[in-house]
Amino acid sequence: MIEIILGIIVIVSLLLILIVVFNNKFKFALIKIDKAEEDIELYLDKKRELLDKVRPIVKEEVKVENFLEELNDSKEQSYNNFQLHDLLKNSYNELFKTLDDNEKLLKSETLVKILEDLNDNEENIIGAIKYYNDTVVELNRLVVSFPSSTIAFFSRCKEKEFYNNEKREIFEILNNK
Repeated sequence: MIEIILGIIVIVSLLLILIVVFNNKFKFALIKIDKAEEDIELYLDKKRELLDKVRPIVKEEVKVENFLEELNDSKEQSYNNFQLHDLLKNSYNELFKTLDDNEKLLKSETLVKILEDLNDNEENIIGAIKYYNDTVVELNRLVVSFPSSTIAFFSRCKEKEFYNNEKREIFEILNNK
């Protein structure tokens, strides 16, 4: 009888340890994701600010009226980080297409300095997004894998979205094996 009681105590203790371990993994992953989202938001705001500084210089030199006008919309509308990232990426690409077509723009020291800041900021965004996506892979794996999926169910933790399709496809391939 004592052996059965001890066995039950051991099993319950192990279950409690598993619950605590997986719960902590979820909490840690969510904290890392929140931090990454804050960093991404900061870098995206900086990118928008730098692109705004570029606009008047390009407009004046190239005599283009509607250069990067979508940036005005980004201030008025409330975009989430995914939407803002896509919008700013398109604006960034449009800027470099314009620079390729008008090499005289690169004679402006002010513009060159802003472009250097944009490149540094772009590296920061790429790093923050990689950190975010890597952490989302960890979290999503916990959400879909047993026994952590039961804890995810009870804590109402859902899978998070990735910043690009490449990570999503890798995640799906890994989980379908």
